[in-house]
Amino acid sequence: MASAAPASGSAEPTLGSTRLHPRMAGIYCSSHTWPRQQLRYHALPRTAPVPAVPHYTGPLLTRDSADTLRRAHDKGAAEWQGSLDLGRSQDSVVLDADGFHFRGQPYPWPGKLKDRTLYYWDGEDFAPISRYSGSLIKLVPTEWGAPTFEIDGIKMLPTSKLSPFEDARRKVELVAPAGKVILDTCGGLGYFAACALEAGVGQIRSFEKNADVMWLRTLNPWSPDPDSAAAGGRLQFSHGDVSQQIEQVASNSVDAILHDPPRFGIAGELYSQVFYAPLARVIRKGGRLFHYTGAPNKLTSGRDVPREVAKRLEKAGFKAELALDGVLAVKR
Repeated sequence: MASAAPASGSAEPTLGSTRLHPRMAGIYCSSHTWPRQQLRYHALPRTAPVPAVPHYTGPLLTRDSADTLRRAHDKGAAEWQGSLDLGRSQDSVVLDADGFHFRGQPYPWPGKLKDRTLYYWDGEDFAPISRYSGSLIKLVPTEWGAPTFEIDGIKMLPTSKLSPFEDARRKVELVAPAGKVILDTCGGLGYFAACALEAGVGQIRSFEKNADVMWLRTLNPWSPDPDSAAAGGRLQFSHGDVSQQIEQVASNSVDAILHDPPRFGIAGELYSQVFYAPLARVIRKGGRLFHYTGAPNKLTSGRDVPREVAKRLEKAGFKAELALDGVLAVKR
């Protein structure tokens, strides 16, 4: 993937036929062309970003929200005020015998919906936000608005005590993201990235290995859109396995790392000494790393995964301590 540096006085830099946001230009263009503050971004891997997929803007239904709309209509209401995007906004929804109108578009009344399931309009019907490609991956509503997701019934984000989005915000705050270049190893639904963007991150480079999880993001209004005005070109999101992509990241090139791997039993390699060595290589001295661990196996096997992780990170060159439901480490 090549790009020519623009001549003096030329137009904005491009990647092939794609115009680059100025903040991202330093990743792709030769270093002598750009101001010094952009050179630090050059070191991140040059894998192709995810092709732009418009985020879904239609209604998202649960069994409860569909029942609420029906009851309002049955009581004679011609209009209902509320949220059909998981609490991100409030809308006026017009109700009639055939269905409802949301943001100017008509939709039929849905058929029978299942509990703990989110539905989107696929152009023909309200379909569940789930896919099966060897594993069943599903977006799951929560009482907090922001959804979680499950893989084969295993919940991937904590939701019992607070919103998964608020949980992500607390963890992101530990690395003080403002103005920094951050590596987000396992993007998931993108809540770490969204909170880092809110907190003024300079640039965040995020990887996600599972294409079905990436599809969930396009339907989740709480997941950040890399092409949105709010992202401002600061989020580069790629389909890739971080255990491989990390080799393309230059040494001492990132200020902080957010490492939120799947559970130890699913992705043990992302908790290994072999993986921690390149993490230590790419982060600058004094840089902070937050590593989610949870406490898997502790009750059944007696293993203390957070402390095992802390010891491995110490061996890799970090000073580590337990924090929240993981480990906070600082590069020595």
